[in-house]
Amino acid sequence: MSTVAQTRTVAPRWVPTAAKPVPLGERLIRSNLISADELQSALQLQVEKGQRIGETLIELGVISEEQLLPFIEEQLGMPAVRLRDGMLDPAVVRTIPQPVATRIEALAMFRVRDTLTVALSDPQNLSWIDELERITRLRVRPVFAFAASIRRILERCYKEDFQVDSVTADLDEAAVELQADLTDVDLSAIEQMVDGSPVINLVNYLILQAIRKGASDIHVEPARSYSVVRYRIDGQLVEVLRPRREIHPAVISRVKVMGKMDIAEQRVPQDGRCQVLVDGKQVDLRISTLPTVLGEKIVMRVLDKQRLTFDLEKLGMAADTLQDIKQMLARPYGLMLVTGPTGSGKTTTLYSALELVKSVHRNVVTVEDPVEYQIELVNQVQVDSARTLTFANSLRSILRQDPDVIMIGEIRDSETAQVAVQAALTGHLVLSTLHTNDSVSAVTRLVDMGVEPFKLAAAVVGVIAQRLVRTICQSCETSYYPKREFLEAIHYQGDMRRSFRRGEGCRDCFDTGCKGRVGIYEVLTANNEIRRFIADGAPVDMLRQWMREQGARTLLEAGLQLAEQEITSLEEVARVALFE
Repeated sequence: MSTVAQTRTVAPRWVPTAAKPVPLGERLIRSNLISADELQSALQLQVEKGQRIGETLIELGVISEEQLLPFIEEQLGMPAVRLRDGMLDPAVVRTIPQPVATRIEALAMFRVRDTLTVALSDPQNLSWIDELERITRLRVRPVFAFAASIRRILERCYKEDFQVDSVTADLDEAAVELQADLTDVDLSAIEQMVDGSPVINLVNYLILQAIRKGASDIHVEPARSYSVVRYRIDGQLVEVLRPRREIHPAVISRVKVMGKMDIAEQRVPQDGRCQVLVDGKQVDLRISTLPTVLGEKIVMRVLDKQRLTFDLEKLGMAADTLQDIKQMLARPYGLMLVTGPTGSGKTTTLYSALELVKSVHRNVVTVEDPVEYQIELVNQVQVDSARTLTFANSLRSILRQDPDVIMIGEIRDSETAQVAVQAALTGHLVLSTLHTNDSVSAVTRLVDMGVEPFKLAAAVVGVIAQRLVRTICQSCETSYYPKREFLEAIHYQGDMRRSFRRGEGCRDCFDTGCKGRVGIYEVLTANNEIRRFIADGAPVDMLRQWMREQGARTLLEAGLQLAEQEITSLEEVARVALFE
C-alpha cells in the first residue's frame, strides 16, 4: 500500500502529498457547494467510518456525485466517472478475476485494442495497476469512481452472466407461458427453428423481467458486434442486456412466431400480437418489426391492464382539476379533448373517463387504432386502413348506431375533425385526443384542420393538456439548493432560498433518480366568454392571456407545485413542461 493510502485520515488517498493542493473540503466551501459546518460534520464522521471525505459528504447528502466529480477529476488529473448501466462492456468485466476485483475495488469497463480502461476507487495506487497489468496482460488506463458505485456494479456483473445460456439457466421455463388460444404455436417447431431452448428461455427472460420491472416497451435491436435489449421504464429507455450478435436472428424469429408473423419476410415492417401468462396474470404484447441496415429490430409493447388504474380519482389530479373534468363529463353532449405528445397518458385519461360515464343505460362506442385494452359495457371498434375502415368512416357508421358517448382514439385529419364536431353538435358526448403542446393550442389546431370557428365554439366543452413527470426514487432521494439562475429560467415564483429534493440514482431506479410517474394537468373549461373568443377566431396568444387572467394553472405551474410538495424534481418538471 502506498504512503498516501496509509494516511487517508489526514488527506484523501487519491491526493499526491507532494503536490500539496488545496484540500477538497476547502475548495468545495470556496465554490459555495457546502458550508463550513457541513464540512466539520463530515470530517467527524470520516474519522469514525475510516472513509474518504468525498464519500462522507455524499453519504450525508450535502453534495451530489455530479457536483463532486469535477473537483476530484481536476485534483487527480484523470477522468472521474459516475458508473451506470450502459457504460461498460459486459464481455470485458470478467477480464479481471472476481476475487481481485473485489479486493482492490476495480471494475473493467471496456477495452480498445491492448488498452483496458478500469474504474478504481484509488486510481493512483501503482501497485494495484501493476497487478492488473500482470493479470490481464494489457495496458491499464485507470479512471476514478466511488467505491460504493464499484461495489454495487461488481456484485451485479459477477452474478449475472450476460451470455444467453447462463442468463436463463435458472429461469423457470413455465414462468412465461404463451397462450395458445391467441397464437396456436407449435412449441416443438419453434425449438427446431431456433436450434435449442436457450433462445426460447432468453425471450421468456426478457418478457418476464420487463413485466416485473414495470416496463412499457421491450426493444431488441441489432448492433455490429452484439444485440442490445432495452426497456422503456417510466418513459425512459434503459439498457439491460447485450446478447451475442449471432443469436439475434433466432431471437427475432422466436418473437415473430409468437406474434404470428412471417419469419421468412425480413425486408418489410410487420405487426403482430400475442398474449402471455406471467406470474399467473395475462399480459398482451403488441409486436412491431422494422428492417434496419444491421438486421431487424423488434419492439414489444407491454399491455398489462392489472398495472394500470382506469380511475380518474387515482391519477394524481388536484381536487379542482378533477372537479372540472367531472363537470365536462356530466354534459349531455359536446366535445372534450385530451392533448399532449405520444406517451403522455392521454389514452389512460380517456379510458378512465369512459369508466366514469359508462352505464347499462348508455350506448358507449369507441373507434381506436389500435384497441389496447378491452372495457366492459363499451363497444370498441378497431381501425383498419386496409379495409378502408378509417376513423372518419367508422365515425359515420357509429352515428347510425344510436350512441350516447363516442370516444375517438385520435383526431388525425380534417375529415375526422369535422365529423367529430358535427357529432358533438347533434347531441353526443365526444371524447378524443389531439397532439398539441397545451390546451389552447387544440382550439387553433382544429380551426387549421378546417373546422369552422363558430361550430367549434358551440361544440367544445373543455380541453385537458397533460404530461407525465417521473417521481423521485425513495431509495436515493436527497435535498439540495438549486441555483437562483435555474429557478428564474423555469419561471419559479416561490421562495428562491428553499431546498428541493431529487434522486441521486441507485440500483432500484436504474441510476436515474426517478421511479414511477404522475400526471400534471392544464384544464381549459369552455364558458360563454371563451366561446366568443373562439367564434371570433382569436389567436392562441390571446387565449393564453385569457387563461392567465382567469387564474388557470398551466402545465409548468402544476409541475412546480409537485416539486414544492417533493413529489418530483425541478429538473424533471423543466424537462417535461418548459416550452418557452
